[in-house]
Amino acid sequence: METISIEVEPEIARAYQEANLMERKKMQLILNSSLKQFINRRSLEEIIQEMQAQAQVNGLTQEILDEILSDDI
Repeated sequence: METISIEVEPEIARAYQEANLMERKKMQLILNSSLKQFINRRSLEEIIQEMQAQAQVNGLTQEILDEILSDDI
């Protein structure tokens, strides 16, 4: 296995940090399994399109995204 970092909601991070080793292993297995299913069922293009639609519904326009990205450079 490899280690990656992902952003999660605060309550998820808190629950993981407070979990014992066995609970953490279970969470990791569930997440790993879910991510495998997610990436194997749809193309990257489908995933990106869905993420863009969700971002737009939540008020993230291309202009706002461009501004955020330019601030990081």
